[in-house]
Order: sequence, then C-alpha cells, then structure tokens
Amino acid sequence: MLQPLAVPVPHAGPGEVRLRVHAAAVSPTDILLRAGLLRHSGMQLPYCPGQDAAGVVDEVGPGVAGLAPGDRVMALVMPTSAAGGAYREHIVLPAVRVAHSPSGTSHEEAAALPMNGLTARLGLDLMDLAAGQLLAVTGAAGAVGGYLVELAKADGLRVVADAAPADEELVRRLGADHVVPRGDGLAEAVRRIAPAGAGGVADAAVLGTGALGAVRDGGQVAAFRGTEVYGALRRGLVAHAVYVPDYVGDRAELDDLRQLAEQGELSLRVARILPAAEAAHAHRLMEAVGRRGRVVLTF
Repeated sequence: MLQPLAVPVPHAGPGEVRLRVHAAAVSPTDILLRAGLLRHSGMQLPYCPGQDAAGVVDEVGPGVAGLAPGDRVMALVMPTSAAGGAYREHIVLPAVRVAHSPSGTSHEEAAALPMNGLTARLGLDLMDLAAGQLLAVTGAAGAVGGYLVELAKADGLRVVADAAPADEELVRRLGADHVVPRGDGLAEAVRRIAPAGAGGVADAAVLGTGALGAVRDGGQVAAFRGTEVYGALRRGLVAHAVYVPDYVGDRAELDDLRQLAEQGELSLRVARILPAAEAAHAHRLMEAVGRRGRVVLTF
C-alpha cells in the first residue's frame, strides 16, 4: 500500500547534498518494491520507492565541490539504501550521485533521465561495439529502448530496432536506421538487413533466446534481466548483465547524459504528470502496457 507519511527532514553530512525533490519518475522497480519483492537485509518499514529524482539542492555538506544551494539537479537513487527512495520532499544523497539537470528542461523531464539513461549507457558500454557496427535493439519504443537507440546513434553505430506498427514512426524519429516488426520474426528480419547478423543486440524487451538469432557469431548481448534467460550460449556469443547500480556514484556518466540532452540527442519523454498524492494511480498506469514515456510524480 502506498500512503503519505510525515518523517523528519534529513541533513547533509560530509560529501553529501540535500535535494528539495520536485519530481520523481515511476519505474517497474518501484512496483516490485511496493509489492515486497525487493526486500534487502536491513531494510525496515516503511519503504520509500523511487529511483529517479529531480529538484533543487538546498543543503550542501562539507567537502562537496561542483554543487551549490539553488542548483537544479537530477539524481539516480537507490531505494534499498539507508536513504530510501525518491518519493519524498527531501532526500540526502552522496554528491557523486547528483548531476546538474539539462538546461531548459522541467524537473519532470529531468526526472525521466537518470535510471533509464544510465541503464542504456551501461548496456552499450558493456558491449563496446565499434562505430559503424550494427546494433539490434528490442523494445525500442520503451523508456530504456528509446535511449538505447539514441545513444547508439550518438556513438556512431547503425541501429536496427523493432516496433509495433503504432510505434514505427516514433522509433524512426529516435534515429533507428532500420525498423523491423516486433515479435517472433526478429532474427529473420535483422538477417535480411545484415545476413551475417548484427554485432550485438540490446535486448530491452527481454526476448531472451528469441533475440540471439539476430546476432552474428561471436557477437554481444546486453541482458537487462539477467543472463540466465539466454540459456547456454553458443556460437561464441557473450552476454553482459546490465545492472544499473554499477553506475551509481558516477557523476561523469550522468553529466554526459545531461550534455546529450542539451544537444537534442536524447529525448526526455514524459507521458503523464501526477501529484505525489496520486502515487497509487501512477503505479496502476505504470503497470498498464503501451505507455510511451515516463509517469512522473510531483512534490
């Protein structure tokens, strides 16, 4: 059950900043936490969900450089940590997890970037494809998939992406060089474009073994739900588990995303904005299929 609670306002310690949170994006992980499926040792009720925060720095602890009160910022938040999640008016975070928001964006738009953007960035970094290689992206119309397409193009890759008929125009707008039908025929469709297969597949839709036929021998797989869904890999394929906490505390990576958003190379897609009091409704919207963009809570 999601319900508002009054808690003491925290204060920033050494190396920390306090954010006055204005927006927090809703993610599938928030739903798992609400359902009690992500309990870690040491976690105590009440749990506070939320992996993406955007707002204004209002307190800076000793030893912090590059951030000052009044700065508009965004942050990747780990809701299973002692600080809790982003669904709150104030949160204290290590300064290395916080970066300036893209200029010219709203808090709601900035909140749509950290978790999904860093997840996509990590997947591409793990595969480490060379410029000019072909990347296949599944789930390209989704939040992670859309960033995968845009970041891959910024990296100089060629992209073949899947889409349902209603999403084809969106996926082309994101920059995909080729759009193929979503579904079981992915591998055949990709190999009609590249007979030897793509250099790698970023499997945001978690097709599992159904995505492997799209990849050339010795190619790369970015796995967004663990590598076990791909079974025993053959043909020299390498699967990388994409675990976004690996980029927690890397302000440089988050700042790189800021710059790309400012340059218009990343689309900050917000589907719906709701007040925090309607968090339960926001979760129901998130559980519905077909939403293109993030549901964002305001505080």
